[in-house]
Amino acid sequence: MSSLSGDVDPSESRAAERSPAALSVQGRVTFNRLELNRILNLYGRMVADGEWRDYAIDFLKDKAVFSIFRRASEVPIYRIEKDPRLARKQGAYSVISATGLILRRGHELDRVLLAIDRKLALV
Repeated sequence: MSSLSGDVDPSESRAAERSPAALSVQGRVTFNRLELNRILNLYGRMVADGEWRDYAIDFLKDKAVFSIFRRASEVPIYRIEKDPRLARKQGAYSVISATGLILRRGHELDRVLLAIDRKLALV
């Protein structure tokens, strides 16, 4: 049978789409819309204050990472990580500093982000 004939089984093309490489893309950990909205709201406020300038999002096989940079050429000053393997133990969310120190870890993203979220203070 040649590939130009009309006798090609349509399920063969579908099998190529479900290859292990395609499945690994679907198996990545990601931030959902609400989590990403909360992180980007904080990021937008800090950019408006002139403290942060760039970010990067990495969706890995075992965790999702939102990295925050003061300048694009530096190492991230903060990393917000979501690791579902720790969801029942210490919490899936964590904020990590540039030195690798875990500033806060927990089950709720809003509470974890309080470690880097600066509210207006009355003087």
